[in-house]
Amino acid sequence: MQTKKVGDSKDPQRVIKKYPNRRLYDTDTSTYITLSEVKQLVMDSEVFVVRDAKTGEDLTRSILLQIILEEESNETPMFTAPVLASVIRFYGHAMQGFMGGYLEKNILNLMEVQSKLGEQSKGLSPEMWNQFLAMQPTLLQTMMGTNLEQSKNMFTQMQEQMQKQTGQMLGAFGIKR
Repeated sequence: MQTKKVGDSKDPQRVIKKYPNRRLYDTDTSTYITLSEVKQLVMDSEVFVVRDAKTGEDLTRSILLQIILEEESNETPMFTAPVLASVIRFYGHAMQGFMGGYLEKNILNLMEVQSKLGEQSKGLSPEMWNQFLAMQPTLLQTMMGTNLEQSKNMFTQMQEQMQKQTGQMLGAFGIKR
């Protein structure tokens, strides 16, 4: 396995150190960077980790959540208050462990749809491009409707399977539901 040299370490990914003064230091470029520059790394699909400069603790999730929080405070948030409230309700719930995978799979499916639409639109003339864009809402609704229906069915099957397994487990202990 070939590793990229980052600073003096032999870490295979880009390391960003977070200092107590909340500054972020990119060991790859040996410069301090801003949160918007970290966002650009994400947009560029750059592999990186954010570590606490003192403890070495992985702070990547925290920084990514901070970027999401900033984006959500802009004019066009992605999540409505009811959606955020629903996500919060999953914490501590029996389904919490499945929720992350469920969301991840759906986001990956959406990215795949987006990629396919991009490929299909290559080489279009301006007139064809206008027609293509006019079809997008209907096309996207159809594709997303199918995707959401599949997700709903998968989620329902998962829920039924968990209920069945719970019943079997309780039955093994002589407890009836």
